[in-house]
Amino acid sequence: MSTSLQRIFLISIFATMSIFIARAQSPKQEVVVQAATAAPATVAAAPAAASQPDSSAVTAAINALEELKAKNDEILSKQEATLQRLDELQQAVEQLRIFSKRG
Repeated sequence: MSTSLQRIFLISIFATMSIFIARAQSPKQEVVVQAATAAPATVAAAPAAASQPDSSAVTAAINALEELKAKNDEILSKQEATLQRLDELQQAVEQLRIFSKRG
């Protein structure tokens, strides 16, 4: 290729990349939502009812969290055992390297 063709080719690639970059940086249309000015009376009663949660739902949530904690503890103990095994393997590999250099 001659130098003039190379320049034209590079300029066209640069122009194409500039167009794509300009499109990627253009701001997207934002949705503007008008704020409510007055709250209905029924909305004010809802937080009062929500502040007194159902005891059975709380108990169920606590039980679910305790089960998750037990599973997490089990997974952590398995991971710790695996890490110990990997440490042992790494020490064995280092010993093999030392012995192979001596022999």
